[in-house]
Amino acid sequence: MKTKKIICGLMIASMLLGAAGCSASGNSAASPTTAADEGSAPASVKDDSAKSDTVKNAEEIASGEIAADGDTKTPAEAAPKTTDDKKSTADVKDGSAKSDTVKNAAEFAYGETTTDGDTKTPAEAAPRTADDKRSLTADYDSFSGDVPEKTPPGMTEDIKPDVVAEYTPQISEPVTPPAYGQLTAGEWNDNTNWGFFSNLVNGGKIYFPSFGLDPVNRTKITVKDSSGKAVVNASVSLKKDNGTVIWTAVSNKNGEAFLFEKESGGTVIEVTSGGKTQTYKKLTTKPASQQGQQQKSSDTEMDVTFDGEGSLYKTTDIMFILDTTGSMDDEMLFLQSEFTAITEELGTKNTRYSVNFYRDEGDDYVTRCYDFTDDISQLQQTLNSECADGGGDTPEAVAEILDETIHSSSWNEESVKLVFMIFDAPPHDGKEQVIYNTIKDAAAKGIRIIPVISSNSERDTELFGRSLAIMTGGTYVFLTDDSGIGGSHLEPIIGDYEVEKLYDIIIRVVNDYRQDG
Repeated sequence: MKTKKIICGLMIASMLLGAAGCSASGNSAASPTTAADEGSAPASVKDDSAKSDTVKNAEEIASGEIAADGDTKTPAEAAPKTTDDKKSTADVKDGSAKSDTVKNAAEFAYGETTTDGDTKTPAEAAPRTADDKRSLTADYDSFSGDVPEKTPPGMTEDIKPDVVAEYTPQISEPVTPPAYGQLTAGEWNDNTNWGFFSNLVNGGKIYFPSFGLDPVNRTKITVKDSSGKAVVNASVSLKKDNGTVIWTAVSNKNGEAFLFEKESGGTVIEVTSGGKTQTYKKLTTKPASQQGQQQKSSDTEMDVTFDGEGSLYKTTDIMFILDTTGSMDDEMLFLQSEFTAITEELGTKNTRYSVNFYRDEGDDYVTRCYDFTDDISQLQQTLNSECADGGGDTPEAVAEILDETIHSSSWNEESVKLVFMIFDAPPHDGKEQVIYNTIKDAAAKGIRIIPVISSNSERDTELFGRSLAIMTGGTYVFLTDDSGIGGSHLEPIIGDYEVEKLYDIIIRVVNDYRQDG
């Protein structure tokens, strides 16, 4: 069961600033009287000579310059006024104990007495909402926000600064994003270590298929021209005798294409490049069993000579797919910093980027996808706006995000296509056919998937990730415990590898696949 934590990455500072602004705007709008009362409020009367004695007494009582019994005090004789003392006489609950002046002041504050001192009956008084029934200084007892342009009724200029100073909102310091280059990782390419992989399969150490993907029966084709030069970006297909296409892949910079079939049955290899197509008979020989083990892994390797040339792609499309469920919270901030730095390092020359996120059914969203762009600033904002939340059960919407990004994104047909998929959980059961069809289409388009397995993953997630990499000609990347960030990271069943910075691995992998020189 995955925990449901929330961490909003680099947006915390913005949220704090926004919260302070909302609080200020909300409270500064409050007023002790209704809109109908505002025109007759004592503070709006500018000529003291036009005020009734009752009104002037009300103001002076509120400011503490006249005692409740009506005796006038000099400023020196007036009692010191603390914040708690600065309350209107409306707070006095026993009307019988009030002088007429005091009662008039309280009634005036509630809209029960007109500016000329005439008393209204309750039925004649202006309607009063709960918000209207406040003392002259009640708003300032809970004030938190901007200073009003005008002094509220009953408040004198010498009172307002003290109250505002006491309730000035305190804004926390912005959250400093973590530095990139802290996450540690390893890399393993099963296609270049096929003997090791075959031994694992043959020895029963690992098992396939994994969620519909079975990379065990592989045919490796290396396409070269008549001079022995690699034919790059050729379309290479494995077919049956009747012409049915089993698998198609795009040759890499070394002219290599990896073809897969669930069961043996492919007999023809077809290569297309530059408008030319040639066919070859597929070899059926298999490597001998090693160390007397029963052979379970099927592998055929062929070199074919193509009467034509390949073509290098000058552009590169780089896609990031992030699992943003709650279990990714420990590493989310660091991942955001890593990928921002990566895009800045790789630049935008002939390069586009896309960021995509997914959670699961019942969460705020299942998939959230963005098309390719060369606007690094926009990419950074998009990445930083995401939070880790939701999830719940272990499987996530992996099939859904792969289906949408592989089939609906605006991939440049003549580009190197890379997908870095950062996740820690497998897809749901029952999605096997969707996943198989999607990965088959990805391989045919030349989209290389590079899984980046994060903390708290299990063995089925590892095998699924390795299948994605093998069957699309990608490479397998996994985070390690060396950084001390996040939860425990599963040690994959692989050979010796070097612990590196994730940042360095991704930069190196991109440059290894790039063809623009």
